[in-house]
Amino acid sequence: MSSPSRASSEEILKILKQKSRRSVGFAKKELLAEKIESGNIREAMKYYLSTWKFSTHQGLFGIAYESVRGNLSEAVEVQAAMAMLTAAIDVHDDVIDTSQTKHGRQTVFGKYGQEVAVLLGDAFFVTGFTLLGRSITNLSPEKARQVIETVKRLMFEVGTAHALELNLKKRTNVHPAEYMRILRMKAAGTETSMKLGAILGGGTMHETTVLAKYGRILGLLATLREEFIDVYEAEELRQRIENECLPAPVLYALQGETSRDMKAILDKPLTDSGLSRILDLVLRSSETEKLIDAMKIMILNGLRLLPQLKNEDSRELLSVLLKASLEDLE
Repeated sequence: MSSPSRASSEEILKILKQKSRRSVGFAKKELLAEKIESGNIREAMKYYLSTWKFSTHQGLFGIAYESVRGNLSEAVEVQAAMAMLTAAIDVHDDVIDTSQTKHGRQTVFGKYGQEVAVLLGDAFFVTGFTLLGRSITNLSPEKARQVIETVKRLMFEVGTAHALELNLKKRTNVHPAEYMRILRMKAAGTETSMKLGAILGGGTMHETTVLAKYGRILGLLATLREEFIDVYEAEELRQRIENECLPAPVLYALQGETSRDMKAILDKPLTDSGLSRILDLVLRSSETEKLIDAMKIMILNGLRLLPQLKNEDSRELLSVLLKASLEDLE
């Protein structure tokens, strides 16, 4: 197993960027137009938006929208609204996890502190929900109800997952099944994007159901891939051990033959050699292989859904996205 890259492939990233570019640009314009009197909040917003070049969730929304024959140029406002809501959750999550850095860059929390980060997240939520309400005024009452109900139910599930995760912080006795349940709930975020894309793109009830199920599977696979990446990156792993829940591969390894050695490291002050040793133990663990096998089954379940979609290009792209979640992990 080689060290996985955060980008599964340049081609996938290119497609996701292309399908989310207009909506992210629109979201930036709307946010920067807000009359925010606080200089700290304005500065923090500009800092966050400076690297906000595309959104995976909105790219997936675009794929789902077009897979049911929708014209994506008509959905920019809804995409932008969901991008804002995703950003709000991202900023608040960093506060909850006390994440000073992420992917080698200071978070808003790390650079500006807790108060500014919370208030910025609130601003993203308010602007996002306002834009969402504005963007669905021309829909039929039934379709508008579907949009609001979908966002409410699935985003609430994401929030519940984060709340449940608080009980797992800094614990070495968490059973993997308990954490996997929470990760499945977090995958509701991806399901939201794909279900909304199908609804607003004019998909049938069956097409919408298929894309929603696919979104949940892809969301879980993408999250598990990130869990593996956090084990490979020393500072991310240190952050997870000291302030958050242990990554899924570590929790799995703690169930197997490497458990005693793993616990001996986790019970002592962390060192660079200890972090390296944890990676080695995860890679050697048979339980890690079981997790990868479970991911393979998820991929197969996702692939079985795709023949039910009529758009051949979308089927091919969605297939590639599923398979990319295991790139470099086998």
